[in-house]
Amino acid sequence: MKMSILFSLCIFAFPGFSQGRVVGVDEAGFAECNEFFYGETPPEGFTESFHVKICQQYNKEPRFATLYSTEDKTPLYSAFKYTKAAQMGEESWLVEPQIDDPGNDLEEMVHEAVAVGSVNNLGANQALTTDYVDSGYERGQLNPSSLNEDDFQLATYTLTNAVPMTPFLSKSWHKDVEDIVEQALAPHCENGARLYLVAGAVPSSLRVKDKVSIPEFLWLAACCDAPEVWSVGFLKRPSGENSIEDLSVEELEKQLPSGAHLFKSNCGGGSQSQEKMEVILQTINQIQSEEPIVQTPAGRVGWHRNDQRAQEKPGEGSLLKRVAGIVAAPFTKLLRLVGYVLVEVVRYTCYFLWYVIKQLSNTAMGGLYSLWNGVMSYGKEISIVLVNIPRDVAKVAANIVMGFVRIFQNTLSLIYRILSVPIGLFLHIMVFPLDTLCAIPIVLKDIAAGVGGTCSLIVDATAAMMSGFYYIATHLGKKFVPKLSSDD
Repeated sequence: MKMSILFSLCIFAFPGFSQGRVVGVDEAGFAECNEFFYGETPPEGFTESFHVKICQQYNKEPRFATLYSTEDKTPLYSAFKYTKAAQMGEESWLVEPQIDDPGNDLEEMVHEAVAVGSVNNLGANQALTTDYVDSGYERGQLNPSSLNEDDFQLATYTLTNAVPMTPFLSKSWHKDVEDIVEQALAPHCENGARLYLVAGAVPSSLRVKDKVSIPEFLWLAACCDAPEVWSVGFLKRPSGENSIEDLSVEELEKQLPSGAHLFKSNCGGGSQSQEKMEVILQTINQIQSEEPIVQTPAGRVGWHRNDQRAQEKPGEGSLLKRVAGIVAAPFTKLLRLVGYVLVEVVRYTCYFLWYVIKQLSNTAMGGLYSLWNGVMSYGKEISIVLVNIPRDVAKVAANIVMGFVRIFQNTLSLIYRILSVPIGLFLHIMVFPLDTLCAIPIVLKDIAAGVGGTCSLIVDATAAMMSGFYYIATHLGKKFVPKLSSDD
């Protein structure tokens, strides 16, 4: 029993699986949280510079989307899809570090006590748990935890999803929303499978502790993306009637800041089935006609129960109560302090145990992962070898056959070369006489050509010699004969 209580405290204290990612200005819409809007299109008209888009996540999965006002320290709306109604679990409220300190490396939502020492300017742009203490107001969820289950429910416990509500308003608002969604809306929209919800609050000038804006009124808009598309809106004011007012989405948009447009294409616009809407509105009227919640003079909530304090006479026992309150106040504060210290000790002990368990599990998982990889690699290699054995045997057999073929081919080539030597010599010998006899006419022709050439050369030489002698004789005769004639 003690171990189960300690484990529950650890789970309650440890927020390591929660994350509220602040969406960058360069990202379209609400990034991965666009799926919570009809047609993946967020509402229009909310464009102030102090509006921050948050993709609320849990266990690394998107759960709903929130538009947060850092000026009013409250959310303007939270958009979500109906999952399934469930019993409310343990509350574990968290804060978003990146709203106050954008450069902080804490990307996940944490408890306020954890953020105190690691987040700069904590509480400058968002509400804290201390802002609600002794204020008379509760942290009222826009996305009610009662309309969610499992991780979706746990993700709703963030201060970025809460606005100040009186205990009576919180009780009344969540009961009205839960009854209307479960009994009137979800049954007419494929059991809520395709029901898109946007719950919001319009800030007023009134502030809790001069910091957190008190809503002027609360509102809810529903859009069913079924074959018969329809939409409806609801409005609830903190004062006056206890009931919630139903109206069309177009009428609801007129009550919101100028330019507000909640659903893409007005969620079907004027094509809504009037019969469907009459059935839904009739169911809502039946819900509203049930016995309402009553508020006691002391501001508490009850269902027509008798309040003994209301029956006390004015001033009766007031002095005794004041004295008892003064005496008990220090002890009450001391008990609160001791309880807070015990919770912090348990929580940080859980942090340490979780860290040790995480490291041990990481080491064990790393070893198992390495072993598994080794086994898988060994099995893979063995499988490859077994699969390749027939192929390798076939390759070896083919190589052996090809070796024998090459040996036979080389043997035939060697025999051919050995036998080709005497056969060639024999052929040359046999051909020699024929070649010799065939060469005789050519030789005789060449000899005759040589003799003829020689005779021709001799004749030419003799003619040249005679021509030379004739030239000499003529030249001498011309030189000496005239002189002799002149002398005579």
